[in-house]
Amino acid sequence: MTSTSSAERTQADDYTPAAENLGAVLATGEPPARPSALSASATFAWRAMLKIKHVPEQLFDVTVFPVIMTLMFTYLFGGALAGSTDEYLQYLLPGILVMSVAMITMYTGVGLNTDIEKGVFDRFRTLPIWRPAALVGAVIGDVCRYLMASTVIMVLGLIMGYRPEGGLTGVLAGIGMLLVFSFAFSWIWTMFGLLLRSERSVMGVSMLVLFPMTFLSNVFVDPRTMPAWLQGFVDVNPIANLVAAVRGALGGQWDGSATMWTFVSAGIILAIFGPLTMRIYNRK
Repeated sequence: MTSTSSAERTQADDYTPAAENLGAVLATGEPPARPSALSASATFAWRAMLKIKHVPEQLFDVTVFPVIMTLMFTYLFGGALAGSTDEYLQYLLPGILVMSVAMITMYTGVGLNTDIEKGVFDRFRTLPIWRPAALVGAVIGDVCRYLMASTVIMVLGLIMGYRPEGGLTGVLAGIGMLLVFSFAFSWIWTMFGLLLRSERSVMGVSMLVLFPMTFLSNVFVDPRTMPAWLQGFVDVNPIANLVAAVRGALGGQWDGSATMWTFVSAGIILAIFGPLTMRIYNRK
């Protein structure tokens, strides 16, 4: 029995596959072309959407959270600040729209950090694709979530009695500005997702930055009622400029200065944190 097994192993070691047998199992023809940067980014964006399909709980922050924020602040502060919840809603809803979407942007970094911890991005880095595609696609996928949140808030506002004087054009323009800014803003949290060790750390740092930027702004009240030193902070706060731009578009009274600074600040954020994030990603 032993000698027979040794002979079989010797024959297996000496076996050399014939060329025609190898040709039958190997792919023939030209190898597939390397995917373009756009194609690779779109694929990773679709991956981000599929994650929502398989884990629908991820939609909680883009559906339930905006609804709670809108209802709570309207009926809690409306009578005290404006004398009427209906009147306050006209001022508040554009601010809540910006605040809710800005808060959601931090989950871009949280999701990225989770993928890194699971080793998913190590596999992506070995693929023959445009290197930034994994990050760009993830951010683009999250822009779809921002659009969902914006739609939920606008529909809820219309049900509650909000009437955008700017009409459909103003609504589309306001949401468009919000999505452009949010896309750039997400790169800040993408960088934190690469730098920090856990998703809790990413969320903690994000909230530490987001809370002052959103609450110390013109989301809830007119900045002219604030102390002079706080008005100075609001004037340079990019979230406050975004709120003013969106509020003007929805209300039919365009704020040219706020709109300009919204796009300028988005460009500056993207120019700084986009390359910085990719540099960290390539070295990680």
